[in-house]
Amino acid sequence: MGIVGKTRRLKEAGSDDAAKPPFLAAFVDCETTGLDPAKHELIELALVLFAYEPTTGEVIGIVEEYAGLREPKGRIHATAREKHGLTCEMVRGKHLDAERVNSMLDQAAVLIAHNAKFDRAFIGRLFPLARKKRWYCSMANIHWTWKGFPSRGLHSLLAQHGIKVGQAHRALNDARATVVLLAQKRDGRTYLAELLGGRRSVLMQR
Repeated sequence: MGIVGKTRRLKEAGSDDAAKPPFLAAFVDCETTGLDPAKHELIELALVLFAYEPTTGEVIGIVEEYAGLREPKGRIHATAREKHGLTCEMVRGKHLDAERVNSMLDQAAVLIAHNAKFDRAFIGRLFPLARKKRWYCSMANIHWTWKGFPSRGLHSLLAQHGIKVGQAHRALNDARATVVLLAQKRDGRTYLAELLGGRRSVLMQR
């Protein structure tokens, strides 16, 4: 049964057993006006809250998803716009649902991102709760190159695993696809198990 089927089963069961800390993780992804968190801004945020079995690293199912746009104070740099396709017109008047975002962050025992240092810097500016969480980086904390993959880049890894994604570099599409990637097994072990079991974990509270 795939993650979609498991998600349906989990929701029908009311998520009572699987959706209690420390069995929840949130994959987060953001799109921004540029690369420097000191002067650029977050304009799109996605979170995929999912349940997992901590002893095996098996992904049980997705509990909740959120994606939202945010109008920045500054302009969207051309290089960033070319990457994610977001324009000033698309984000004008948009605001993130802070209450919902904080609720999902609060439920998650850990946060995961592909290039966690980048996402944590931008998300933490808007949501201080995110800075208090343990973060894991699915790019740096899994030995992709040791496993023979030519790149640690997300879309290269997704392609190598035959995982289809909608519009690339849009936050929710990337987040959903990465949860599917983390659920894959290599040598009898999920990538999520390797990620959470590694000692190189993270950007801790500070």
